Amino acid sequence: MSTTVTVRDIAALMEARYPAGLAADWDAVGLACGDPDASVTRVLLAVDPVMAVVDEALMLQADLIVTHHPLFLHGVHSVAALDHKGRVVQTLISHGIALFSAHTNADHADPGVSDALADVLGLVDTRPLVPESFDPSVGTGRVGSLPEAMTLGAFADRVAACLPATHHGVRVAGDEQAMVQTVAVCGGAGDAFLADAALAADVYVTSDLRHHRAQDHLVDGGCALVDVSHWASEWPWLPVAAEALRTDLAALGSTVEVHVSTIPTDPWTRHRGSAR
Repeated sequence: MSTTVTVRDIAALMEARYPAGLAADWDAVGLACGDPDASVTRVLLAVDPVMAVVDEALMLQADLIVTHHPLFLHGVHSVAALDHKGRVVQTLISHGIALFSAHTNADHADPGVSDALADVLGLVDTRPLVPESFDPSVGTGRVGSLPEAMTLGAFADRVAACLPATHHGVRVAGDEQAMVQTVAVCGGAGDAFLADAALAADVYVTSDLRHHRAQDHLVDGGCALVDVSHWASEWPWLPVAAEALRTDLAALGSTVEVHVSTIPTDPWTRHRGSAR
């Protein structure tokens, strides 16, 4: 006989693996919408809490959506259906779907978002790029090694093959014939950690690199850069988190279904032009 599982139960399982105390002080993680005591039969994991994901949850008849990105990061004065986020909230409430997020706490946890990115790229012997002072096993980003050195160009091809395809593609900065073996990664926006990557690695894989920061990094002799879609860099965490949740639910004797979203929520939908 299957054990009844509530939103509160799944929130507790997620928080055990991704403690809220690891979240940045500006972040807003945890349960954003829904009745903690409502029962759950299906869970959907996604990167973004957007309407396309809500529609997917409706199709699956999911009771709970777990996203990486929070719906709200700043104070709000209304959740009326007057904008996209208001419509998301109203749709969730009207259909009895709860929403939970694990954001920077999942980034910093061990294992977390950057571990999933490192694993899919084949890195070994990983450690935090920027360890937390209170626990060096957790922190921002990861640094690891490729089993064998390869050219930057070949490594960039590996990144493109291992991550979900997006119109953003994979951008490369550096000598594509240079050999790389030590790799730093940071799921999501990682240009704040360029200096750390420069000291630790031959190449840094992350997202949302800005022109001047990247240019200054390279001029100052920093490591090669591989810039990928923000969404694609964080997506590998979803199947890992889903499998962990299935394991935890099975230990409770539950048959709750856990699904990973198949909806690409990268905002870029077309790429035109090429280098001349």
